Amino acid sequence: MFRRHPPVAHGGSLLPCPMRRIHQAASWVVQRQGAALFRRPITYQEAFTQAADDPVAFWGQQAGGVHWFKPPDKVLEDRRAPFYSWFPGGVFNSCYNAVDRHVLEGRGEKVAVIYDSPLAGVQQSLTYGMLLDQVSTFAGALAARGLGPGDHVTIYLPMVPQAVVAMLACARIGAVHSVVFGGFAAPELAKRMDDTRPKCVITSSCGFLGAGRTLEYKPIVDQAIALAAHKPEFCVVHQRAPTMAALLPGRDVDWADFIRDAPPTACVPLHD
Repeated sequence: MFRRHPPVAHGGSLLPCPMRRIHQAASWVVQRQGAALFRRPITYQEAFTQAADDPVAFWGQQAGGVHWFKPPDKVLEDRRAPFYSWFPGGVFNSCYNAVDRHVLEGRGEKVAVIYDSPLAGVQQSLTYGMLLDQVSTFAGALAARGLGPGDHVTIYLPMVPQAVVAMLACARIGAVHSVVFGGFAAPELAKRMDDTRPKCVITSSCGFLGAGRTLEYKPIVDQAIALAAHKPEFCVVHQRAPTMAALLPGRDVDWADFIRDAPPTACVPLHD
């Protein structure tokens, strides 16, 4: 089911440094299986039936569509049933599958994210190449502050492209992110911070509610940290007009300052 596969060239050559170094670690992919399955769109009912009739075959086939740094030993380990283990031995990174592989396979100029906010009056598109640059840089900034596999990050952001970047950056370095709904008040945010014990909180100065109204996020975060028993080491604040949040020296850092001079970092291969 699985085989080695070299990194794919981008535009006839490997990406230039430093991005080349980021991608040279990628040397494994799952061999595509059952190509006939993808010759036409599969319906929900067909997928449901196949998964119910033979889940091992179905999910093994789906695994053929993603990249593995090291292929799994098997699809399902059931020797300790009902405590099952899927894809044991596999080494994987979801950020690589969501972003890097598309750039390497020649889709760097294709649009990856479309942001259209009538409330903010902003329209923006990010290509896979642009997304890779932003994600790898933000991930590098997180890693430079000591975050790595297993560390927790709370993301308390409105629906902006920075939320996508933050989530993918966490996945890139193996950090566990928890997205908290921006409508939650400080006590609810504090409860979730105590549950997850994040090293870092990523937030914004404000969000838009419509009719020209804004919701200030940063004061809610400040209050939540005051209420929570667990205190994060630092907060990254995305400043957006018309509200510029006050930053607490020694704890808070502006998003732009946080990523300034940060080196792009590679995806961390994560074991099952």
